[in-house]
Amino acid sequence: MKENAKEIREQRLTGERALFGGENLKIYDTIFADGESPLKESRNIELYGSMFQWKYPLWYTKHIYAKDCSWGEMGRAGVWYTDDITVENSLIEAPKNFRRCHGLKLSHVDLPNAAETLWNCDGVELEDVMAKGDYFAMNSQNMVIRNFRLSGNYSFDGVKNAEIHNGRMMSKDAFWNSENVTVYDSYICGEYLGWNAKNLTLINCTIESLQGMCYIDNLVMKNCRLLNTTLAFEYSTVDAEIVSGIESVMNPASGTIRAEHIGELILEQDKVDVNRTKVICRDENGEPCP
Repeated sequence: MKENAKEIREQRLTGERALFGGENLKIYDTIFADGESPLKESRNIELYGSMFQWKYPLWYTKHIYAKDCSWGEMGRAGVWYTDDITVENSLIEAPKNFRRCHGLKLSHVDLPNAAETLWNCDGVELEDVMAKGDYFAMNSQNMVIRNFRLSGNYSFDGVKNAEIHNGRMMSKDAFWNSENVTVYDSYICGEYLGWNAKNLTLINCTIESLQGMCYIDNLVMKNCRLLNTTLAFEYSTVDAEIVSGIESVMNPASGTIRAEHIGELILEQDKVDVNRTKVICRDENGEPCP
């Protein structure tokens, strides 16, 4: 931000494109009311304690910093095609936010209506973010996420090059079609976890999933627990260290599975080459699995 930035304070701005093409602005405690695209094509904007009440507020913008701000429900599709944006300590109620952005940082942000949010973004950092909504983060890449809470299905579909630390996710069909994703110290609950992924690594995680971790090319699990997880690993290449039992395992393609015990081990010779998978565990009587 340049030293000669213009300040706007305690305004209520209405009408389409209220500050279109604005540059070098510091905006305080201002309401962007009815009127689309108030800051479209803007540059070098700082926003403090302000609120967006209508659609498309920040499109095709660059170098944006927003702190203690709010997006109302009708501030939908709020930030698209934007480069270098940081949002801190803010509430974003509007859906379909953050599309095709580069250099996006969210810190201490709540997204209670995050349907179809964070699509096709590159260079994403999330710190202490809560989101609720389906199809979160589709086709985004180069992501680092810490202290993350999500309730919503079909999350991280097609994501590439991502790491998640200390997450808590309730999400059916999470990480489908993803590539090069590592999840640390997290809890994930949801059916069909990780299908069609490539290079999915789970470290110190607790997972509950029906038919989870199937159709994966290079699944690595280290020091993980599988609670109430059934029909796992079908057609996956897997290197799994499970420090709990597994309810059932079905037709892994190849690799090694270590577990305390496996309730049901399904290996169908007409479906997979059973000699390509090594299973190391003990049965319910404490004896090694056959």
